[in-house]
Amino acid sequence: MIFDLIKDRRSVFPDQYVDIPISKKDLDQILEAANWAPSHKKTEPWRFKVMQGESKERLGTFLSTKYQEVEERPKQVKIKKLKENPTKSAVVIAICMQRDPNGSVPEWEEVAAVAMAVQNMWLCCTEIGIGCYWSSPGLITHMDEFFDLAEGEKCLGFLYMGFFEGELAIGQRNPIKDKVVWLDQLK
Repeated sequence: MIFDLIKDRRSVFPDQYVDIPISKKDLDQILEAANWAPSHKKTEPWRFKVMQGESKERLGTFLSTKYQEVEERPKQVKIKKLKENPTKSAVVIAICMQRDPNGSVPEWEEVAAVAMAVQNMWLCCTEIGIGCYWSSPGLITHMDEFFDLAEGEKCLGFLYMGFFEGELAIGQRNPIKDKVVWLDQLK
């Protein structure tokens, strides 16, 4: 049931991944799920750059090097994490947004559409048994130095993905009643 899938979705981090590849068939299904996200005026602003193999290593090297360049006091723990997270992952997908050149909708709506595409991917991963984690480090502002981004395209983060073993924690949420105001009370 979709409600159970939504409740079971969790962030699963690269340190938790095991060395099992993700099939092309599964990746195609995950990306197709993203493609069915809603978007105002059908701008379909989601763009994805899929990294496996050497491209993951290049990403890790770029992120750790760029962090050391831009950070006044770089932390060794973060340098190591930026370098290793891509290689610990079976796949890393750069989450990008292509701005509608006509500006037919506000930018926030296109960012929201990309987020909905990622949620579709995340739910699909959950169903398959693949763990994933959306990381949006400040370094994404420099990704035009790594990727050949089209005009109006920007990177919004990375979806780290991998199979994992073991049980995930049961999710916790504060009650929805604390977050809703009923303007007309239903009986």
